[in-house]
Amino acid sequence: MFQSKKDRQNELEMVTIDELVPDNHLLRKIDHYIDFSFIPEKVRHYYCEDNGRPSLDPLVLFKMMFIGYIYGIRSERELERQIQTNVAYRWFLGLNLTDAVPHHSTISWNRRMRFNETDIFQEVFDEVVHQAMNHRMVSGRVLYTDSTHLKASANKKKFSRKDVHVETADYIDELNEAVEQDRSDHGKKPLKEKKEVNKTKEIKVSHTDPESGYLYREHKPEGFFYLDHRTTDMKFNIITDVHITPGNIHDSKPYLQRLDRQVKRFGFKVEAVGLDAGYLTAPICHGLEQRNVFGVIAHRRYQSKKGFLPKWKYKYDENLDRYVCPQGEALAYATTDREGYRHYKSDPTKCKTCPLLAHCTENQKHQKTITRHVWEGAKEKVRQNRLSNEGKWIYRMRKEKVERSFADSKELHGLRYCRLRGKQKVREQALLTAACQNMKKIALHLDRVS
Repeated sequence: MFQSKKDRQNELEMVTIDELVPDNHLLRKIDHYIDFSFIPEKVRHYYCEDNGRPSLDPLVLFKMMFIGYIYGIRSERELERQIQTNVAYRWFLGLNLTDAVPHHSTISWNRRMRFNETDIFQEVFDEVVHQAMNHRMVSGRVLYTDSTHLKASANKKKFSRKDVHVETADYIDELNEAVEQDRSDHGKKPLKEKKEVNKTKEIKVSHTDPESGYLYREHKPEGFFYLDHRTTDMKFNIITDVHITPGNIHDSKPYLQRLDRQVKRFGFKVEAVGLDAGYLTAPICHGLEQRNVFGVIAHRRYQSKKGFLPKWKYKYDENLDRYVCPQGEALAYATTDREGYRHYKSDPTKCKTCPLLAHCTENQKHQKTITRHVWEGAKEKVRQNRLSNEGKWIYRMRKEKVERSFADSKELHGLRYCRLRGKQKVREQALLTAACQNMKKIALHLDRVS
C-alpha cells in the first residue's frame, strides 16, 4: 500500500559516524595508508608554545586543504560548506556530526601569516614522496619531465610594458671555458674580454598579478599564465618534483637545477630521462652527458627557408672537422664565436659556379656559412638515443606518465586555473595538488595489493 517516509527523519537513531562512511571510501584508504604524523612536527615551530589563544589543530587544517585538492573544490568557502554536509569529510577530519566546521578564513589566514614565505608545502610534498619510496613505489632511475600552463587570475588586456634585466644563464662560465678551449684547439687567439652590458627586454606586466608571465607560443593560449614544471617517476608515476615559474620562462631553463635537486633530496640514481622537443638544447644535452644520464628527447623540426637546402643535407665529418655540401665540396672551420658556435665556410670561388647556388645561399660573396655548437656532439648523441630501441620505448611511455599526470591534475583536481594570485600561492596549489595525487596513488596501490 502507499506509504510516506517523510516523518522518519525525526526519529532518533544510535549510530556512530564511522558506520556512515563506506569501507571502500577513498578517504578511508588515504587515512589508513598515509602517515600524517609528520605534519604537527614540521609546523610546531610556527606556533607559540605559551602565548595566544588555542589554535586549530594543524593536522585538521592541512586535512581540510587535502580534501579541497583531492576533490577539486576550488573555493575555500565552498570547502567549508561541503564539509558541513559530507559525513566522510567530517570523519576524515575527526569531527563529529554536531561539531562546528573550522571557518574558511582560517586557511587563508594561515597562508598569509603563519606559513607565508616558508617551505612548509614543499616539505609536505617531499615527505609524501619519501613515503612512496618507503613503499617501493619510486625507483628514481627513469624520470619524465614536462611543463603545463596554468591560467593566472589576471585579465590579459590589463597590463603595462616594462623593461627588465635579462638574467645570465647559469651555464655561461662553463660555456666561456668551452669556447676558449675550442678556439685554442683550432689555433685561434683568445677572445677579448667583453665589457659587461646589462641586457634588457620589454615584457608585459599584469596589473592584477604582476608575478605571472605573458605566454605567447604557437598552439598555446595567449595571456597571463604560470608554468608548472613537473617530474614523474616511471615505476608508478609518482610525482617527484614540482616547480612554478612565470609563463614567459622557457621550459628548459630550470630543468638541470631541478634534476640535481631530486638527486640530492631523494638520493636518486638517474639513468635515463624522457623529455619533449622543448628541452632539445645544447646546454641540456651537454648537462645530461656530464651527469651520465641517457637522454631521450623528442625531435624538433627546423623549417628551412622555402626553396633552400635544409641543414641536414650538409654532412659533418668529425675526423676532418668540416662540413661537406651535397656537391661534395668542403666547408672549412673559420672561427668560434662568443655564443659557442663554430663557423664553417665554403670556398666562394667554387660556389660561384655551383648549380645549387640559388638553393644554397643568398650571400653576395657566394659563400655558404654553417654554424655548429661546441656542445653539438652531445646533442647528436641524444638524437641517436631517441632512435634506439630503448629510447623509443622510453619516449613512448612519456604520454602515459607525465602527460597523464597533468591531465589528472586538471580534470580531477582543479589545477587548470590558479586559485590565488602570486607565485608563492600558485606554488602552494601545485605542490599540494601533486601531494594529493601521490597520496591517492599510494593508497589505491597498497589497498589493491593488500
